[in-house]
Amino acid sequence: MSIYMIHAKKIVTVSQTGTIEDGAMVIENEKILDVGTWESLRKQYSTIQVIDYTNDVITPSLVDCHTHLLEFAPTSLYPVTTHTHFLVGKVILFHALSAGITALGEQICGHPLGDFSIEDYRKAVHGIPLNVSFATTSISIGFEKIAHFTSITQSKAVHKTDLVHPFLVRQIAKESDYPGENIFINATPANFTINEVPKAGEIIYTTEEMLEIVDIYHQLGKKIGAHVAGKDGIEMALEASVDVLHHAHGITDEQIERASNLGVQIVATPMGGTHLTPNSPVDILKLINKRIPVSISTDAYLPPYPGVAWLPYQDQSLKGPDQLMLIANPSMQLLKENNYDENAILALLTNNPATILGKDHQFGRLEKGLDANFLVAEGIPGLEITEIEKIKKVYYQGRMVIDRQLND
Repeated sequence: MSIYMIHAKKIVTVSQTGTIEDGAMVIENEKILDVGTWESLRKQYSTIQVIDYTNDVITPSLVDCHTHLLEFAPTSLYPVTTHTHFLVGKVILFHALSAGITALGEQICGHPLGDFSIEDYRKAVHGIPLNVSFATTSISIGFEKIAHFTSITQSKAVHKTDLVHPFLVRQIAKESDYPGENIFINATPANFTINEVPKAGEIIYTTEEMLEIVDIYHQLGKKIGAHVAGKDGIEMALEASVDVLHHAHGITDEQIERASNLGVQIVATPMGGTHLTPNSPVDILKLINKRIPVSISTDAYLPPYPGVAWLPYQDQSLKGPDQLMLIANPSMQLLKENNYDENAILALLTNNPATILGKDHQFGRLEKGLDANFLVAEGIPGLEITEIEKIKKVYYQGRMVIDRQLND
C-alpha cells in the first residue's frame, strides 16, 4: 500500500511533540507523512486505509550504533568458511532486525580469519531491510604479544608503527561512514577470555600520535571515534579532541565535565567491551545530567563482564543485539526515577545513536519527513519491556518486516 494510517494506544515520538495518547501516524511512500492525535488525523485523512494498533504502543525502531556482527561474530558463533561467512552474517543481521533494530553501526577492524574488504561488507548488506553504517578502524588486541590489524590491510597483521602512518590513517578515515571505534587507544580484550588477553587495557598511542591522527580525520571533514577506557586513556582522547568516546569505562567526574564542555558524545556499553567495569546505571545518569548525548549499545557479540549487579547473566556466553533492551533497562529505569521524560529516555536507543551515525535527519524519531521505521510493541522498548517477544511488529521504511502475531 502506498499510503495508510495507523491508530495506536499511544505514540512515543522521541521528538519535540513528545508522547501522543490515542495517536495516529500517516505513512506514504516509505516516509512519515503526518503524526498527531487520532481525533485530528482521522478527519484529515478520512479516505485512506487504517491499521488498528489501539492496544499497542508505537515507537521509533531501535538503533545499535556499535556492533561487530559481520566480521567477528560469524567465526565466533558458527563453524563458517570464507564461502559461508556472509551467509551466517545475514542470519545474524536478521536476528538483530527481529529484536526491533533497523539501523546498525558496524565496526570493520581487520580479522585474521577473514580476508574481506570493506566493499565485501557493503555488498553483504545489500537488499537487507536494515540501515547499516560502517566504521573502518584499526584494532589492537591485548594478547601477550599485542596484535594489530586494520580494515584496510584486512587479515594481514601490521606493526604499531603502521598504525600511525599518515597514508594508512588517511585510507581508514576515507572509508569510514561514521565515528565508530576508528582507533583503539587501549588494547581490547575483544571477545576473548581474560587469561587470553593479559595486555587488554594497555595504552597503544602517545598524545602526540593521537593529535596527528585526529587532525587527519578532521582535515578530511570526518569525525573520529575511539575505543577508550580508564582515566589516562580518556584524558588522551579529550586532549586530542576525539569526537565520540566508545565505552569510556572509568571516566571521572572531572572528565565528564570536560567532555560536556567539549561537546563530546559517548556510546555506553553496559555489557562490557573493555578491560574495566562497564557503564553502570549511575554512570549513565551522571553523563546525562551533564547534558552529554549518550547512546546505549551492545558491542555485540560480546561476553558480558562478570559480576556486575545490573547484568542478569550467569555465564560468559556471547550475547547479541537481542540483549539491547535488557542491558539498557536498569539505566532507563533510573532515569525515569530521576524524572526524565520517556521520550528523552528512549532517545538513548533511537535518536542519539542515529545522531552518532549521522542519520538523525533520516530516522530515530517519528516525525514528518523521516523514514517510517517503527515498532508495534506492548510497551516502551527498554523502559517497559525487555523481551523481544513483546515487540509484535517491526516496520522498515513503511513495510512490515517482522510480524510475531503470524505465529500466535
